[in-house]
This record gives sequence, C-alpha cells and structure tokens, in this order.
Amino acid sequence: MEDTAAEEGLAPIRADAVIIEGKTKRGKPCKVIDNTCLVPREELQALLDDLIEQEHFGPSGLSMAGGNSIRIGAPQSAHVQLGDDIYRMIVVDYEARIEIF
Repeated sequence: MEDTAAEEGLAPIRADAVIIEGKTKRGKPCKVIDNTCLVPREELQALLDDLIEQEHFGPSGLSMAGGNSIRIGAPQSAHVQLGDDIYRMIVVDYEARIEIF
C-alpha cells in the first residue's frame, strides 16, 4: 500500500502505528493499521475480523462517478465508528488503514 498511498496523497504510516495482521478466507495475508495509535487492540482485531468476514480485502475495480474507465486497486474510503470515536478508513488491496477523521 505504501506506493499506492503515496500516489493517492495519503499520509505515511507512522513508525509507532499499531498493526494487526490476519489472513483472508483465501489465505492471503491482510492487516489493519491504526495510524492514529488511539484505537484499542481488541477493537482493531474485531474490525479486521469483520473486514475478513465481509471479504473487503483484495484488488477491486472502481469507476469514478460518471467515468468511462475502471481503475483497478483504487483505494476505498469509508468512515467507521470504533468505541465512541469516528475514524476514516482507507482500504487498498489487503490493507486497511485507520486515520483521524
């Protein structure tokens, strides 16, 4: 995700970021990176488990609204509530990154 993240203008991953790793249903390594260092590990693990269960990891093709082309591997962005706080989540291939919203 590092190269894609740089291309998309995302902040670099912090040296002290919390990383929880797992495997998709197809056995591919995947991970959640808490770039805020604020989310409890149990909540990150639950998020990773949920993303795996819903098969959110892996390359995806997105078409920008009204676009005529599909871009493979484009980041998907969403907002997630973890505890009482809302964060931005960016998913690229097999990595989900949590950022401040």
